[in-house]
Amino acid sequence: MSSSCSGLSRVLVAVVIALVSASSPCPQAWGPPGVQYGQPGRPVMLCCPGVNAGIPVYWFRDKEPRLLQGPDSGLGHELVLAQADSTDEGTYLCQTLDGELGGTVTLKLGYPPARPVVSCQASDYENISCTWSPSQVSGLPTRYLTSYRKKMLPGTGHQRVSLSTGQPCPQDPKGAARCVIYWAEFWSQYRINVTEVNPLGASTRLLDVSLQNILCPDPPEGLRVESVPGYPRRLHATWTYPSSWPRQPHFLLKFRLQYRPAQHPAWSMVEPIGLEEVITDAVAGLPHTVRVSARDFLDAGTWSAWSPEAWGTPSTGPLTNEIPDVGKLHTQLVDSTAPPRPSLQPDPRPLDHRDPLEQMVVLVSLGIFSFLGLAAGALALGFWLRLRWGGKDGHQKPGFLASMIPADKFPGTPDL
Repeated sequence: MSSSCSGLSRVLVAVVIALVSASSPCPQAWGPPGVQYGQPGRPVMLCCPGVNAGIPVYWFRDKEPRLLQGPDSGLGHELVLAQADSTDEGTYLCQTLDGELGGTVTLKLGYPPARPVVSCQASDYENISCTWSPSQVSGLPTRYLTSYRKKMLPGTGHQRVSLSTGQPCPQDPKGAARCVIYWAEFWSQYRINVTEVNPLGASTRLLDVSLQNILCPDPPEGLRVESVPGYPRRLHATWTYPSSWPRQPHFLLKFRLQYRPAQHPAWSMVEPIGLEEVITDAVAGLPHTVRVSARDFLDAGTWSAWSPEAWGTPSTGPLTNEIPDVGKLHTQLVDSTAPPRPSLQPDPRPLDHRDPLEQMVVLVSLGIFSFLGLAAGALALGFWLRLRWGGKDGHQKPGFLASMIPADKFPGTPDL
């Protein structure tokens, strides 16, 4: 009976050794020396460092006198844990038969890598930036291998799309969860390869991207909001291109601007032309918050995130009735590069009909309409007179009573 049990135990040990050797070999090229790794719930094999394979050793837990495995196990310098769990983590000691310390091994448990989560974005039209994060925490030291290939369009026939030779995607800075494809082609497509590697294996994520679809500029910078002296309903906002966007005449940005009074829930939005906007329907006396977003002017990609909000309060001075001089307004507004352009929002401020300029405009309009009315009447009268005089000079047709009057009764008809 004992022989059968010992035979069965040897079979089980052999099976465990086969599983361990197939899934978790001893050599570990990760972390500091003397650290080996395994997965919870799976067999783990530890190797005694500094001892040649096949030499029998004694195995102990650190600071525990209990023998874990003796030299008669037939496993040589290896220690097999049939089903590792969290209680098996720690430091192990191995001794040779002469009592000398062979070395120490520290066991750490974790999980194989899962496919990472990868996303790519282009903040300009020259470079593609890809970032990633683990989809599952492994608990083990992890590295990432990054590369890319450019997709080549087929020439003729039914040839499938091919890929160029793989190129490394430099991690910038080194070891960060980010890599950059420099000088990417705007109309080309790329296949990104991000492989997560840890002591228990590797897992790869492939992602196809094109620069024109992932283009998303950084938010505009330098947003400033200032009042317009003499105009209690106006604010003047200016901003600049994001510093990451190369200024080229054939790759421009368009903008959208949102603003609202303090403590007001709803935003108003306009799409300005250029790098400034004059808000004409601000609430007098209330501070307003303004923010700006940018996008490629041909609608490639998506809108950027909103810029940091800037605050401004309209002027509290008296209402100006005169049309402001563009040169004076340009001088009053600091850092303005062009005369302010009014927004598309209507100005609800009521008109002051006592303004002499408006009265002159009304008089001129009435004079124009009067002139057009007189001209139309004169043309109609002339046309009527022409028809009347033309009828007198032409041949007159006999009236409808001519057939009832005898011919000899017509005036001037000689008697026969």
